[in-house]
Amino acid sequence: MNATPADAIESSAGRVPLPPWPFIESLPAALEAGAERIPAFREALAAGDASLRQRFEDDEPIEALVRDRARMVDTVLRAAWTLHAGVAEKDVALVAVGGYGRGELHPCSDIDVLILLPKSEVAGGYAGIERFLTFLWDIGLEIGHSVRTIDDCQRESAADVSVATTLIEARLLSGPEYLVQAMRRALSQDRVWSSQSFFEAKVAEQQARHRRHQDTGYNLEPNVKTSPGGLRDIQTIGWVAKRHFGAETFDELVGTAS
Repeated sequence: MNATPADAIESSAGRVPLPPWPFIESLPAALEAGAERIPAFREALAAGDASLRQRFEDDEPIEALVRDRARMVDTVLRAAWTLHAGVAEKDVALVAVGGYGRGELHPCSDIDVLILLPKSEVAGGYAGIERFLTFLWDIGLEIGHSVRTIDDCQRESAADVSVATTLIEARLLSGPEYLVQAMRRALSQDRVWSSQSFFEAKVAEQQARHRRHQDTGYNLEPNVKTSPGGLRDIQTIGWVAKRHFGAETFDELVGTAS
């Protein structure tokens, strides 16, 4: 089953719809057109980055730019997955996680993906996964990746709250949706990290992070991401709320609170 279209994802997240971006509409055809795949993908990424840079210089809202960069990378990853995954394409799920899973990408943000395997062996599938990952490096798209089964995800999440946090914002890019739904059930509060234990772990994590910045947001050169009051603190509120209410989007949180 294919992933949910980007416009439906934006709507489900409770976000204002993005204005049309001609580049993203033409991107799939551009990726298909090149006889030499690596140059075609490289050129498409360079063109997309140039377009986003120009929009930034034209003072477009940053909210639209980070979401459009995520949409661009979505399109590139799906095309590369279809091109190289082979037999793995129908049995293995390609999943965006972390901030990328949330549908937001700054120019230097991590592009983190999970390649989610079924419990059964995927005959010949690992070769396709290797081709896919190698191709991404060849086109200059550096990603952080993990290759795991659902049991692996459950075990790693139970051992490390940061892994559990990353998977809270998992978003299917391609492959069978049932795998992602099964992973979410395996990571539910009654199996790993209850609402209370998750909250306590995130508070301890936040306190340790604040200590690294002398517990102040008023340093001469504050870190706008990890200093007290920075972006990570805002994200932590969202993660804790999502975990407590079992929500997958902020739109769901609004409905729960009301």
